[in-house]
Amino acid sequence: MTPKTVPVGTKVITFLSAVGEIVFYCGASLTAVLRNKLDRPRTYGEMNALGINSLPIVMIINTFAGMVIALHLSSTFADFGITSQLGHLLTIAFARELAPILTGVVVAGRAGSAIAAEIGAMMVSEQIDALKTLGIEPHAYLIGPKILAGFLMLPLLIVVANLAGICGGMGLAVYLKHLTVLTFVDSILTYIKPWDFLGGIFKGFFFGLVVAGIGTYYGMHTKNGATGVGTAATKAVVSSIITLFVLNFILTILLY
Repeated sequence: MTPKTVPVGTKVITFLSAVGEIVFYCGASLTAVLRNKLDRPRTYGEMNALGINSLPIVMIINTFAGMVIALHLSSTFADFGITSQLGHLLTIAFARELAPILTGVVVAGRAGSAIAAEIGAMMVSEQIDALKTLGIEPHAYLIGPKILAGFLMLPLLIVVANLAGICGGMGLAVYLKHLTVLTFVDSILTYIKPWDFLGGIFKGFFFGLVVAGIGTYYGMHTKNGATGVGTAATKAVVSSIITLFVLNFILTILLY
């Protein structure tokens, strides 16, 4: 027997429907914020879970990424006698691209999967239906806090990622490649503009919506009990990472 193939038109319609539903979740969350109906204690808890708890892994990954990039760049630059440009190029790489995308991937893997699993478990156990029966709006109580937390915390995590990556690269350049701190910092101050950092931080707002929105979407469409919860979490992470890279490319073209 040959496996059934899904028509391309059906896939396109499913994709557009998913995008529309995610946009609806974001819009409903914004409406809850404007009407002051958002559950504040849950929002603070989500900000802590998505942002503060992700801080250690974000710092570790970006610090070592900065060290690895500085190691390769310093060896290459030394051959051409332009090691003084190391701080400039490392900062551009991190501020514009590496800090936003690495942070987005970390949060997608850690928090995006948790969002999908939590909402998915509530779906298969009919807890969300119970909330509606009790007159509690799921968008204000459950979905809104997660999306708002992603929107607010991703840019802040990117700021920390920039500091960790640049400091890690500078530390390696100073202690292993004998580049002075003054030369490294002077290269940054001479060539780097504020928009190099602000553009990357601006990406974080969109990345936060993507991670939280996709996690919510797959959580709300969870079926088949515990197996479905695991499947939803996996799909949320894979879809989020792919979307982040595509969106990063589009935003880079528009911003830089």
